[in-house]
Amino acid sequence: MRVQVVSLLLLLVASPVLLDENLSRSSRYQKFKKQHINKQMKTGDCDSVITKNKINAKKNNKTICKPINTFILADESRVKSVCKKGKPQGKYMKSKAFFNLLACKLTNKKTDYPNCLYEGVELENKKIIIECDRKKLPVHYQGDIRYCDA
Repeated sequence: MRVQVVSLLLLLVASPVLLDENLSRSSRYQKFKKQHINKQMKTGDCDSVITKNKINAKKNNKTICKPINTFILADESRVKSVCKKGKPQGKYMKSKAFFNLLACKLTNKKTDYPNCLYEGVELENKKIIIECDRKKLPVHYQGDIRYCDA
């Protein structure tokens, strides 16, 4: 009986930690999805999508305009498959398949957040490099124009 009570107490104490870790993983994936996956996006959509999704950067605890944000023009399942079928590169996975991307580049670096203006540039047939969590979900976009060449 005593062992059961102790076991139950341990489970109750550990539950919030385990739940918090799972929520954290899920929220990292949701953030990745919001910041980097948009199958329907066009070059003229950068300003509206970045503003709507509140995509920004931090510098010295200050919110600033993100200098560049890359969107993967593919559906969610195709991007997720990189975590399962990609080629390992250190802590990242490199896609074997090619993706079309849209790089949104900040046009005026002296602009203060939230008045960020972006220019979209389409990039075709690029490999992507992403970080995946233990559940094989993408959580960080590492690749950029220089690193994505086949």
